[in-house]
Amino acid sequence: MNKLSDIGTIKSILSRHGFTFSKSLGQNFLINPTVCPRMAELSGAGQGVGVIEIGPGIGVLTNELCGLAEKVVAIELDKRLLPVLEETLGEYDNIKVINADVMELDLNSLIAEEFKGMEVVVCANLPYYITSPILMKLLEDKLPVRAITVMVQKEAAQRICAKVGSRACGAVTVAVNYYAESQLLFHVSAGSFMPAPKVDSAVIRLDVLSQPPVECDDKRFFAVVKAAFSQRRKVISNSLSAGLSMSKEQTLDLLERAGVPANARAEQLSLRQFADIANQL
Repeated sequence: MNKLSDIGTIKSILSRHGFTFSKSLGQNFLINPTVCPRMAELSGAGQGVGVIEIGPGIGVLTNELCGLAEKVVAIELDKRLLPVLEETLGEYDNIKVINADVMELDLNSLIAEEFKGMEVVVCANLPYYITSPILMKLLEDKLPVRAITVMVQKEAAQRICAKVGSRACGAVTVAVNYYAESQLLFHVSAGSFMPAPKVDSAVIRLDVLSQPPVECDDKRFFAVVKAAFSQRRKVISNSLSAGLSMSKEQTLDLLERAGVPANARAEQLSLRQFADIANQL
């Protein structure tokens, strides 16, 4: 179905199924015909490749993925969209739609069952309200996926793809860089959606690393990162002291052993310095 980005077609399909948009689920359907083909191509979808899509909506991106990939598994939370997807994806035999909350799924088991012998990538237009939790689940579950290509709010994209150690760096920047190499692919205007959100979007790609670039315990590393950015306006000695429930003396000793200046701020630290602090805990 090649007219899914046409407003008239979308309205006709949704009306036929009695569908209304849910603000709580962050539903904004793409109507810009150039976005999904480009996104699908850059995701790495192709023959011998399986794709996990999260939140297919009415299937605009799904159609493009099905035309490229060996198999697509689309995870849709809103059961009202299941009959819509049956109609819009009816011409494909390489698609499986699962009605579930991706945050509650065992994605490692899903990949083992659905994509035997295939490379796997993730490609999705993520709801703004749950972008970071979904991304961190995909990364923390250590899935056997090659890349994660997602559309997110422009501001979130800039934060995720910022350089560690720069002013734009945040906890999610450090977390993503622990698991993957990130790149911002292209911007998408608010007018590319129906209904149009109040902010622009961007498509990013995370190329998943075979192992983290630093050696340390995962839990300690992320405890340090979380504490460091919990009070990002304060120097690292104060934010770590509060976030890790340590005395000022203990924190200063920890930073000295890690070779990190006590008056540095979280966004100034490198991945290696976060790891050094974690290894000295």
